[in-house]
Amino acid sequence: MNNGKIIGKNSEILFLYDARMCNPNGDPDDENKPRMDYSRSINLVSDVRLKRYIRDFLADYKNKVIFISKVKDKTVSATGRLKSLILANKQEIEGNNDLSDLIKSNGEPDDKNLPKHLPWLLSKLIDVRFFGATMPLKAEEGKGASITFTGPVQFNWGYSLNKVTGPLDSSTITSTFAGAKEEYGSMGKEYRLAYSLIAFHGIISATRAKYTHLTENDVDLLDDAVINAIPLEATSRSKIGQYPLLYIRVEYSSPEFFIGDFRQYVTITDPSANEIPFDKTIKLRSPKDYQLDLSKLSKKLNDNKNNLLKVYFWKNSELSINNWDISYEEF
Repeated sequence: MNNGKIIGKNSEILFLYDARMCNPNGDPDDENKPRMDYSRSINLVSDVRLKRYIRDFLADYKNKVIFISKVKDKTVSATGRLKSLILANKQEIEGNNDLSDLIKSNGEPDDKNLPKHLPWLLSKLIDVRFFGATMPLKAEEGKGASITFTGPVQFNWGYSLNKVTGPLDSSTITSTFAGAKEEYGSMGKEYRLAYSLIAFHGIISATRAKYTHLTENDVDLLDDAVINAIPLEATSRSKIGQYPLLYIRVEYSSPEFFIGDFRQYVTITDPSANEIPFDKTIKLRSPKDYQLDLSKLSKKLNDNKNNLLKVYFWKNSELSINNWDISYEEF
């Protein structure tokens, strides 16, 4: 079972990473070009892209079972995924009388009884505890139904804090394949951004956590995953070049309080701490070109200090910040 106490307090997250000469999130409806708000020259990254990095990290590096995934590298239905989960835990199930009805007499999985065992199911699927899911669970033989879990961990779409030109002119890429009698070639295009400083805002809802059984141990693992997932998972040709820069998680003293999107309190300044106008941020190419001023965020947190319980903080050594005067626990 999932060990740890279910969380009873809300948290909010600020997560920044950068993308250097790569494609942070291709848009399949636009030739897989980087997602853009062209009217403002802002790079966009979907929350689904970030969650995928987190899921893959948990599976690849923490040996966690993921519901939204493939089984043996094959795409399966949600029902198939649940049946494979039962089979993967067959020995545990057969040794527990309370779970024995998940296995039929012929040894096949019996998913129609899963609604009676939701705590066990949630204990096996960390991404459902985080992000929720819709699961097709048969309440009675022959009747289809589904249960929807709304995840306590949610992120807005990410966007660049700097003005981005792009995508850069595409490069033509070619591939050659050996056929039975001759070689075959294919051509395509790739699109990259010179530099994007991407910021995400996230929340962890204690109210939602009660339904997915999200624990304090899970939140510790989420911190680890957000900080470490991207450099370990963004390793394809178009994705390599992305690095985490800043992670702040603010834990509140109750389940009834949020401040709101932290990104509005972050200012980009030059190395001399002078604010860089948004139109000038187009020249950024690495963290050496700027600092982050966190004075507005510090003030906002201090103004609400009666609602704060703890602040957790991590910063990449490449990044320079100033005016951060909040007491914190460092990762």
